[in-house]
Amino acid sequence: MTDAYEQINNFLVTVFNEVLRTEEASLKTSKTHDLSIREMHVIEAVCNAEKTQNNTSSSIANSQRIAAGTLTTTINTLEKKGYVLRKQDSRDKRVVRISPTEKGKIANEIHSSFHHKMVNSIMSAMNPEELSMFVKGLDAVQKFFENKTAKSI
Repeated sequence: MTDAYEQINNFLVTVFNEVLRTEEASLKTSKTHDLSIREMHVIEAVCNAEKTQNNTSSSIANSQRIAAGTLTTTINTLEKKGYVLRKQDSRDKRVVRISPTEKGKIANEIHSSFHHKMVNSIMSAMNPEELSMFVKGLDAVQKFFENKTAKSI
C-alpha cells in the first residue's frame, strides 16, 4: 500500500472518530447535557424539516437514513426530555407533524454553532485553491457513502 493510501485511511478513521467525540463532548458541557449524538442529529433534522414543512416521521426518518421504528423511539425520548413535540396537522388530521420546542431550537443553535466554528476553522487554514481541492475530496467521500447507502437499501 502507498503512503497516500495509508494517510487517507488514517485521516478518515481519525477524523470521523474525533468529530463524533468532540461533538459529543460539546453536548455534555452545555445546556444539552442530556442528549446523545443521535438525539441531537434528530433534533437538527426536525428543525430543518420544519422549515420546509416536511416534518413528518417518514420524511425525517428518510433524511436520517433510519427506520421509522428507530425514529419513533428517539422521538418518544426527545418528547419526554422536552426537545420536540408531536402535533396533528391542522389541514389533514391523519398527518402528525414533529416540531422542536424552544428547548429543541436552543439545542440546535448550540449544535449549529459547533459546526460553524469547525467549518470556519478549516476554511481559514486554506487558500482558495486548497479549499477547492478539499471540497472536491470531500465530495468524493460523500459520494462513496451515498453509493454505499443506496446499495444497502
